[in-house]
Amino acid sequence: MKQDSQSGFPGSRALLILLFCAVACSILTGTVVAFFRPETRSQISQRTLTFAERVAYQRAIEDVYWRHRIWPKERPDRKPSLDAVMSQAQLEKKVEDYLRNSQALEDQRQGPLTAEQLQAEIERMARNTKQPGMLRELFEALGNDPFVIAECLAKPVLSERLLANLARDKKPLESAQAGAEKQLLKLIADVSASYTLPIISGAPNGCINDTWTATSTTNAPSA
Repeated sequence: MKQDSQSGFPGSRALLILLFCAVACSILTGTVVAFFRPETRSQISQRTLTFAERVAYQRAIEDVYWRHRIWPKERPDRKPSLDAVMSQAQLEKKVEDYLRNSQALEDQRQGPLTAEQLQAEIERMARNTKQPGMLRELFEALGNDPFVIAECLAKPVLSERLLANLARDKKPLESAQAGAEKQLLKLIADVSASYTLPIISGAPNGCINDTWTATSTTNAPSA
């Protein structure tokens, strides 16, 4: 009996050692996988657009609008470049204006525009556009990035439209816009919405004859 117990002891000890090694390897492997995982929840929970990035995207938008703006044939001079008709200060003001509008709308509604609203606005643009070619160019100018399109193209248009609906009561609206001046640098937006690009309806090659879509005051170049 003594010999059997002694001979069985090394086997039990070896089993415990193997079990310990398996647990340790499992913990270590999990740690390594988590460390090298390309995108963890904390990394993708928020995405930030700086003011400078928004201005750069605004210039890309204005460049598309300017390329599609018809230059009068009776003008003897050539159509100037965008930089000749729109300064850096004007681009920055456009960004400040839509950020201010967005913040004022958020204050009035007691909450920001939702991802669902911005996604619906992108889909409305794609569905109702009378200039599908230009809209494709706008998407391409923004890198076909749904997040950038939502923030820099859909949000300005939607904010302006919803604020116009709230403009019946002028004093609260002006107060909200004044209060929004102090919060223009609040540029963090939730990226967990997973925006998607819809299919743009209409003819693939731009304008439809005998139609006209007014440019919003947010995006129209000044004279």
